[in-house]
Amino acid sequence: MTSPILVTGGTGTLGGHVVPLLRDAGRQVRVLSRHGRAPGDGSEIGSGSKSGPGSVEYVTGDVLKGEGLDAAVDGVEIVLHLAGGPKGDDEATLNLVRAATRAGVAHLVLISVIGADRVPVGYFRSKLGAERAVADSGLPWSTLRAAQFHDLVLTMAQKMEKLPVLPTPAGMRFQPVDSREVAARLAELTLGQPAGLVADLAGPKVYEFAELSRGYLRARGKHRLMMPIRIPGKAGRVYRAGENLTLEGALVGKRTWEEFLAERVN
Repeated sequence: MTSPILVTGGTGTLGGHVVPLLRDAGRQVRVLSRHGRAPGDGSEIGSGSKSGPGSVEYVTGDVLKGEGLDAAVDGVEIVLHLAGGPKGDDEATLNLVRAATRAGVAHLVLISVIGADRVPVGYFRSKLGAERAVADSGLPWSTLRAAQFHDLVLTMAQKMEKLPVLPTPAGMRFQPVDSREVAARLAELTLGQPAGLVADLAGPKVYEFAELSRGYLRARGKHRLMMPIRIPGKAGRVYRAGENLTLEGALVGKRTWEEFLAERVN
């Protein structure tokens, strides 16, 4: 019997797309979640899949605290690490790497962010630390850096919509990508051979921050005044220089911000 694939963060936005792809490829998927699943909800351990040839089970653990990891990786040959947060990804990944090493995992796959090695902001530094933990683990590995998801940009726009005037960082550009396209690429990497640091994955179009906000407001049929602001310091210079982008050599998705909004915003 094929060993299960462990997916951390499998209940999040990205995991919600990746897990069905792996299951439908006929694989057993073990999802690590801090809260597991409530008995009787149809998704507890051993419940299996209802629509695909593979199966899904849920286990409880916490990568940041290092809890439940040895049990989660037991009998696992492939780990897909999606779990993340605003801080602590480096420490959490190191905890997972240690457990995976003890278990003799044969392939560790990591999702990271474009600009992890260039943007001097805490979140990016934490992601770079996670990358290094994987690369230095001695385990076979693959790492994909992706642009910000449409879902994240939408969340930002929804929060900013409540303001009477929208601050728009001058010179800040994004190339948002559809999370389903990232999921498809991660499933491909997970089911393939270890490939190291692969080509970045970005969206099909680069937008000024103000363009993203205007697109959202148009989709909502609303208007707001916009106030350009200048991000100070090194971080501002790095963003204005486009260091959070990969304009050449990246894989490019197909789904645009406008298409995403047409689907998600009423």
